[in-house]
Amino acid sequence: MNDIKILIIYDSQTGNTEKMADAIAQGAKSVSNVKVEIKKVDSVKLGDLFESDGLIIGSPTYYGLMSSKIKDLFDKSVKLHGKLSGKVGAAFTSAGGLATGAETTLLSILDAMLVHGMIIQGRSDDKHYGVNCVGTPDKETIVHCKELGKRTAELTVRLFA
Repeated sequence: MNDIKILIIYDSQTGNTEKMADAIAQGAKSVSNVKVEIKKVDSVKLGDLFESDGLIIGSPTYYGLMSSKIKDLFDKSVKLHGKLSGKVGAAFTSAGGLATGAETTLLSILDAMLVHGMIIQGRSDDKHYGVNCVGTPDKETIVHCKELGKRTAELTVRLFA
């Protein structure tokens, strides 16, 4: 079986979203036959999206939406429209406070993935749309991040193995 490729893309100004990305990668790497790559959004090329089987994208929460850099990546991804269909997607975010738009940020990322025809990894019991945290990720958030990475990698393996 070929390795499944999971790409974790993030934007981070304070380092909080980056810490979440690292924990998500740990979870994804715990699944057999999964190759994980982490990239800051500034270094992502459109071909990186196409070459991956699964995408996990994280952004700080800005006015209840993804950052302009993540939005710019999605805007440019119109060149790949139809070519990301069937890939697995998931989202994560960090926010500066409670009730500052973390869920709507997650939904903005997932909405862009759905427009591409991607299969979204949700969760029925908690953190339905992805993982979010306020400020620096605490131990519980790190656990949730690892779980998101693992669940997304497992789904991708089931679909692409």
